[in-house]
Amino acid sequence: MNATYFVILCVTGFFAIFSSTIAKSPVLPLYSLSLGISVAGIGVVSAVSSFTGIVASVPSGMMAERIGKKRMLTVATLIFSTAPFLYLLVSNVWQLVMVRLYHGLATAIFMPVALSMVSATFNKERGEKIGWFSTSTLLGRFIAPMAGGGIIGLMSFNPRMGYKVVYLLCAFVGILSLVTLFSIPGEVRDASNTVSWKDILCRLRKLLTVKGVIITSIVEGAVLFSYGVFETFLPLYAISVGLSPYEIGTILSIQVISIALTKPFMGRFSDKHGRVPQILAGVILGAICVYGFSLTGKFIPLLVLSVLFGLSISVVTSATSALIADLSKRESLASAMGILASVMDIGHTTGPLVSGVIATYLSYNSVFVFAAIVLLSCALAFKLATIDVP
Repeated sequence: MNATYFVILCVTGFFAIFSSTIAKSPVLPLYSLSLGISVAGIGVVSAVSSFTGIVASVPSGMMAERIGKKRMLTVATLIFSTAPFLYLLVSNVWQLVMVRLYHGLATAIFMPVALSMVSATFNKERGEKIGWFSTSTLLGRFIAPMAGGGIIGLMSFNPRMGYKVVYLLCAFVGILSLVTLFSIPGEVRDASNTVSWKDILCRLRKLLTVKGVIITSIVEGAVLFSYGVFETFLPLYAISVGLSPYEIGTILSIQVISIALTKPFMGRFSDKHGRVPQILAGVILGAICVYGFSLTGKFIPLLVLSVLFGLSISVVTSATSALIADLSKRESLASAMGILASVMDIGHTTGPLVSGVIATYLSYNSVFVFAAIVLLSCALAFKLATIDVP
């Protein structure tokens, strides 16, 4: 995969994640409400795609090793292209849940397989290339809510039509991801893979015993746990201390920008200076920032903490994927990225759920303290695990 093909993969990732994100943020809760779905039902609808990621990421990686990464990416982009049309046909909560399960499968396939493709191609600059690919997907994740929200706002005179336009745009961009993927010339496509399922399962078992793979995945899961707490409860906390919706939106948006702008450079830094110390430093910085949210209710301090927390996420996640790739054999990269994606989804899903219980019985401040404790505990475990990179 030369530079041109890498750029094509990044563009495909941008389209894919834009399509995935615009389907849910901020459209999905509003669309669900318009269908008469209850608040509890909306919670189920919102969570179900993460459940798909937990369940399907590892099998997707195994399938990629069996039939080839390019073919699995084709399956993912076909789902990105077709799922949006199904939203227009639903009329109740269970139909919408099934659509979300189907749509969530696309991301569960796409991200670990695409990351394994990048990791398998680049060695010395692996961290930097993973960083650039992640930045391309983050741009899609950042732009999509503004596009979806803008369409709904412009068509507020006819909300039903607004939702249709959003999901048609979602489908169009999903189709673009399929088209750009096919533009990769045939000579860089995966050849047919005749490895048996027995061999793949054997590789997976060996992968799970590799020192560092699981603990590194858990560290990134902890970071996503804290991020889930941040994106769910910081808006509620900020409203409770008197911040405006505009200020809250700025705090949330600037964090995404800080991650997108710094991730390639943090990946390059890990290529040159080592991944283990960088991950440890990033987790500790993240714990300090999350704890800091509980100490202030002012806009500027929260904005600064948000930027620094975004930097900590960039520092950690730009190195974790690359470290797992370093620790894994080339033929097991897709399964390794599947394990990472699954643990990430577990962290991202359980963060709001566990913290919701804490907030109910204690306070919003307490959820940030708890998230900081989780991060520090994982930092200690990561420090105690001696990881030897080959």
